[in-house]
Amino acid sequence: MKTRLSRHVQGWLLLMPAAILLIAFTHYPTVATVIDSMFSKATAIRPSRFVGAFNYERMLDDPIFWKVLANNAWFALGTIPTSIALAIVMALLVNRSIPGRAMVRMAYFTPTILPMIAVANIWLFFYTPDIGLIDQIAASLGFSGHNWLGDPATVLPAIMVMTIWKEAGFFMIFYLAAMQNIPPELKEASQLEGAGRWYYFRRVMFPLLMPTTLFVLINAVLNSFKLVDHLFVLTKGGPDNASNLLLYYIFETAFSYFETHFAAALTVVLLVLLGIMALLQFFILDKRVHYR
Repeated sequence: MKTRLSRHVQGWLLLMPAAILLIAFTHYPTVATVIDSMFSKATAIRPSRFVGAFNYERMLDDPIFWKVLANNAWFALGTIPTSIALAIVMALLVNRSIPGRAMVRMAYFTPTILPMIAVANIWLFFYTPDIGLIDQIAASLGFSGHNWLGDPATVLPAIMVMTIWKEAGFFMIFYLAAMQNIPPELKEASQLEGAGRWYYFRRVMFPLLMPTTLFVLINAVLNSFKLVDHLFVLTKGGPDNASNLLLYYIFETAFSYFETHFAAALTVVLLVLLGIMALLQFFILDKRVHYR
């Protein structure tokens, strides 16, 4: 009994550091956010009071919330598939024996290690009207300049291009590692059977990459909903909320307008959306990942 008890105590002691961090930085903030979302904003003459679902009703009547949610949906649809497809293509390229392969790998991965603020400032130089690199190239070809970040029709695609440029190299590393773990005998056997490169990729390599794809997809979804730094430097959500995304709207609501309880309600919605998407990804891709 003493030996069994000591094993239980030892196990709980080993789990305690991770459990404390998980409770302190994940579970407690989540519960506190849910509770805060049910209270009103405190003022100098009126303390905060319990209002139930009022903040959520206010959210449903908020046109900016729906615009931001639509922006985030388009942003995710535009960046996630493109980043993953580009990462696979880059991984296929640098997985082959090509001249300067190490330099190509480093070039692909370099945007990933750059700080977000630095990336935003680099692309701000590209997008600046008239004097930016894109407009200078366009002028040399005889085209007129364009305010990429000031036009509601182009600001969100411009942010998407920058995000894809930064994230594709990060995802490439995971695909490259997965490709290098695929036994070379599978490729040799497919070649002996007369299979071409596309057939081998579609029928052999890509199914073996499904666990990596699930991991990358979850990270890509999370990244598409946590963009703040780039928007703060480039557009601040403008013009007319055309580039405003959900997390930046939460940040702006909490720290610019000091509507912390309304921001808490927005945060709860964000957490619910991420949880639903994660569950859908697991249920949809689980069969392909585990081959059942």
